[in-house]
Amino acid sequence: MTATQTPATKPEGKIVPVQTRSERPASFKVEDFKSVTGREAEWKYTPVRDIKDLLEGKLGADLPTVQTPEVAGIETSFIGRDDDRLGTIHAPEDRAAANAWESFEKALLVSISGEDEKEAVIRLNGYTGEAQAAHTFVDIAPHARALVVLVQEGRGRVSESVEIRVGDGANVTLVTVGEWDDDAVNVSAHHARVGRDAFLKHIVVSLSGKLVRLNPSIALADSGADAELYGLYFADAGQHLEHQVWVHHIAEKTRSRVTYKGALQGKDAHTVWIGDVLIDSNAVGTDTYEENRNLLLSRGPKADSVPNLEIKCGNIEGAGHASATGRFEEEQLFYLMARGIDERAARHLVVHGFLNEIIQQIDNEEITAELNERLEEELEIADRAFAAEVNA
Repeated sequence: MTATQTPATKPEGKIVPVQTRSERPASFKVEDFKSVTGREAEWKYTPVRDIKDLLEGKLGADLPTVQTPEVAGIETSFIGRDDDRLGTIHAPEDRAAANAWESFEKALLVSISGEDEKEAVIRLNGYTGEAQAAHTFVDIAPHARALVVLVQEGRGRVSESVEIRVGDGANVTLVTVGEWDDDAVNVSAHHARVGRDAFLKHIVVSLSGKLVRLNPSIALADSGADAELYGLYFADAGQHLEHQVWVHHIAEKTRSRVTYKGALQGKDAHTVWIGDVLIDSNAVGTDTYEENRNLLLSRGPKADSVPNLEIKCGNIEGAGHASATGRFEEEQLFYLMARGIDERAARHLVVHGFLNEIIQQIDNEEITAELNERLEEELEIADRAFAAEVNA
């Protein structure tokens, strides 16, 4: 099984470097990808020295423990590599994903069916802490309706791919939450293909782990396909959180919205957001918009934000993007403090207000309560960092 693209060449035979996301090579064979140096366009923001074990050599294939509630229409099981569904949504686009593909032995299957509204929180834990591969296939039946949350917990050094097949007419929210230990590393690629008149809300929450590189891609493959992508992240000192989003408008009358928001505090806290949108030549009537907002809570953090838009069709409804990174606005704090709210509480209110847009999209009481608790823990760390900065 192979799906590859070769780099473009000039007439004299010289290789032209890949210029856009749509030109990126794809293959199921790790040998088709050169060793990663960190100078490549797709890796230049990532501290590749910290994930060498996920890029080179055989990965472990131990399976996580899966805790699934009993909900009609939502089932989990493990399937073998010979299952015909695996690899049908997208081929790996980098060496880490190809290495994970070659290393896993069984994939987690999440099956979603039934037109009634339903929800489930599925927890994955028991990772070994050694370099290992994982693969998940989310199979959403036509006209299915559900909210499913995948929570990854504990220690881990995991390279994984998640394939998401959204059947015609389905309406599903899929949330992934990384509840990793502080020293965990997760390199993950999510690939979804959205069917005719189907809707997928894809939400990523990255609050923990030493290094997280999670790249979602969405192919709006049939007429009327609709996707909303949301991301929430909070980086502490020394933490690297990276998201490279790729939305491909293929069919006519498709729609997408991308909104990622993050907060950063502490020395060497680093976040990366890259948003690539391609409107293909046949994607008449496309309506798309993407934005990324970052809030710096102290001196020392760095947020890289790179929106990209490639349009090959001249007959679209609309397309645009926005990116902004900044510190607290003193006017907001002054407004709250002038009404009797102390500075600490005012800072918390501003941050919660900034990130709450994403939390509200989840619409699951169990997870939103956990996230609000985690945000309070993050803000306590931010308070101490801010006090140290003021007293320095």
